[in-house]
Formats: sequence, structure tokens, C-alpha cells
Amino acid sequence: MFKKILIANRGEIAVRIIRACREMDILSVAVCSEADKDALHAQLADETVCIGPAPAKDSYLDMERIIGAAMAVGADAIHPGFGFLSENSKFVRMCEKCNISFIGPSAEIIDKMGDKSSARKTMMEAGVPVVPGTKDAVYEALEGRKTADEMGYPVMIKASAGGGGKGMRICEDSAEFEHIFETAKREAENAFGDGTMYIEKYIRDPRHIEFQILADKYGNVVHLGERDCSIQRRHQKLIEESPSPAINKELREKMGAIAVKAAKAAGYYSAGTIEFLKDQDGNFYFIEMNTRIQVEHPVTEWVTGIDLIREQIRIAAGRHLTYQQKDIHISGHAIEVRVNAEDTEHDFRPSPGTVTNVHFPGGKGVRIDSALFTGYQIPPFYDSMVAKLIVYDKNRELALRKLRNALGELVLEGIRTNIDYQYDIINHQDFIDGNVDTGFIERFQKEREEETESQGEASC
Repeated sequence: MFKKILIANRGEIAVRIIRACREMDILSVAVCSEADKDALHAQLADETVCIGPAPAKDSYLDMERIIGAAMAVGADAIHPGFGFLSENSKFVRMCEKCNISFIGPSAEIIDKMGDKSSARKTMMEAGVPVVPGTKDAVYEALEGRKTADEMGYPVMIKASAGGGGKGMRICEDSAEFEHIFETAKREAENAFGDGTMYIEKYIRDPRHIEFQILADKYGNVVHLGERDCSIQRRHQKLIEESPSPAINKELREKMGAIAVKAAKAAGYYSAGTIEFLKDQDGNFYFIEMNTRIQVEHPVTEWVTGIDLIREQIRIAAGRHLTYQQKDIHISGHAIEVRVNAEDTEHDFRPSPGTVTNVHFPGGKGVRIDSALFTGYQIPPFYDSMVAKLIVYDKNRELALRKLRNALGELVLEGIRTNIDYQYDIINHQDFIDGNVDTGFIERFQKEREEETESQGEASC
């Protein structure tokens, strides 16, 4: 087992990994930018190394500085968390060259599954259902339009590299294709340095269902059930839950078997997710694989009782899986809400600043993953997510009741947050009924705007 792990990340996920290391009797090393010297992860780790200025490109994305820090402190492994360098194959190769274990899959697997065109091709060859679309990469708008015309509109134009909604555009007809293609390509080049695109049939208002995978280096693969991630804004998830209200036992077993098949086709090891779109007729299609731990991993930990970070570390250290599929049981219901420092009344713009007061809810079945504390200065340089509230109970109705109480008790003062916005979502009748899809937030936002407008007219 590893003796010392460097965490190449910040915020709540760095804190989460540090705590797992402590439980496994492994020394932890935090890296921090100059803006994060007083951050919680920098205070909790056994050692801390400042790796550069505040901008991520000069610190958390600087591969040479991170590798240098790992070598300087004698770390034998690096855990990347999510985001930043977690799916960067160049970084993995640098780790390998310096004899540092990367807690995640190999560079070759990341390349294969991180490139969406390559991933689609791999899945198609393995017989995994994929959204109808191009098998090979598309580089030119005219070439893409010809394919889209044959496929039929609407289509989704996507960047092969990256994620998080960047380089993704819906095109409704042929006349606007070239403009939308070039816009998406330009965004992909700016975000990922790669303008390779692909095109797939756009499935309107599907459910976004992902299956959690654990796989060791010896070909053993299990799935830990699904998470429903349909509540999302601009392709960024807001609320996740497990199990999905839209999946019955029979469909879960079928999708889970396909997810395991997909992971095996990729030769995958570590923790990862196989992501599907499920249409209103019950058909489902592979869309991508995330070759890292997910933000929403706690809901799976609640319903299975399995510590995913600990399993990641064990797998990277060469240990066999201790679970077979028959050992995995889904029990109860868990829901996660992402708390962001953002102004929901002004286009969700980030709201950095000093946290003047923090009160986190507690009690049985309530979990908070966060790096916040009273007096903490949220820097403006990084992602706006500042906490995750996760609740668990024996069924969805009770979990929702617990979530309402916990959200109502959560206090973060000194900054603007989306707490009230999330509270309104979970009290919307469609969400209560489990009747949601990826278009829910767009409709929800329109309802809010119309309600605000009508209230303004009534007060005149």
C-alpha cells in the first residue's frame, strides 16, 4: 500500500481524499496556490506545498510543479480528484516516467475514453448501444453538415475532448449548421486546445443516467447501480440521486450489465462512470465515460455502503476487488444537492467573497462535503461549487423530506448562493413526482421568470 499520497486538487474533494488517507493510515500531501494558503485542505494535510500563483494554469494545472512537489516530499502516488488534471493523459505519462503511481486509469485508457469519437467507436465495436451519430471524428463544417442532413435534425455538435458542456451546441436545421459548428469548434479549441468534433442525433428531453463502475487491474468489474443526473443547467449537474425514480429493477440489471460490458471493452480499471441517455420509450444510449471520481460519488456511497475513494486507492496499489456483483446491494435512497457561490438572479454569475457565517445541518443521514469555514475567503479563480449536501433515508419520500429540512437549516452568509434556488427545485411538483428530464431546468427557469414578471405587473 502507498505510504504517502499527494492530492493534486483543492476544495472539498481534496478534503475528502485527505480524510480517506487518514482512515487508511496513509500520509497526505496537499498542494495549494497562493490564493489557497489558508484553505481547509492546506490545513488538514500532513504536509502542504505551495505550487504557484492563484490562476489554475500557474498552479493546479502546472504539471511540472505538481510532479516536482511530489518528488520533493517523497510521495509515491498522486490522487487527482476531479477536474484539473484528472483526465489528462500527458500528466499520467509524466507520473509514470517519474515512478509515481497515478490513482486512476492508464494514459492509454484515458486517451481512448476521453476522446468522445474514440469512445463511441470502441462502444459500437463492443455492441454497446450509442446515440446515432458519426463513428469517426469531424473536422470541417461542410463535412459535418452533410452528415447532419442525412441523419436528420435536430443534432448535437460536440467536442471530442473535454466536457462540462464546453464545445456543445444543438443545431435545429441545416441553414444554421455551419455557424453553430464553427462556434462549438472555436469554443473547444479555446477550452481544450482541440477542435476535433463529432455529431450525434439530439434526443430531446431524455433522462441522464450514469452507472458507477469499479474495476481492478485483473479484469474484475462491478457496477454499483445508477445515479440520475437529469437536473442540470448548461450541461452542469445540480442535483443527483440514487436510485433513479425512472429505473426499475429489470432495467437497472440490463443497463448495469451493459455498463460492465462497456468498461471491459475499454480495458478499464479504477473508479469510473458509464453515462447514458434514456429516452421516454425506455431506450438508452451510451454517451461517454468519465475516467475519474465524480462530484456526485457520495450518493452511491450512501446506498451501497462502499467507500469509493478508498477503493480507488486500493485498485491503484494493485489490490484485487473485494466485491463481486452479487455482493453489491442498493439500499435506501440518497440525494445530493450542489451548493454554488453564485448569483441566481443575475445569470448565475460567480459570487466570491468572505464567508461571514457558516451553519451546516446535521443528524442521521445528513452529510456535508465542503471546505468552507467562517472567515474563509472564497477566491474568484476556481469553480463556484463550495459545498455538497447529501441526504439518505430508507425511501425517496423520506429522503426528500430530510433534504428540505437540511437545506432550510443550511446557512452561508457573506456570499450569494443557490440554496434558495435548489430549495425551490426540490419543492417543484415535477421533481417531487420524479417526473424530470434534462430539459427540466429550462422550463423551471421560464416559470420563475414568468412568475416574477407577473408579480411586477401586479405591483404596478
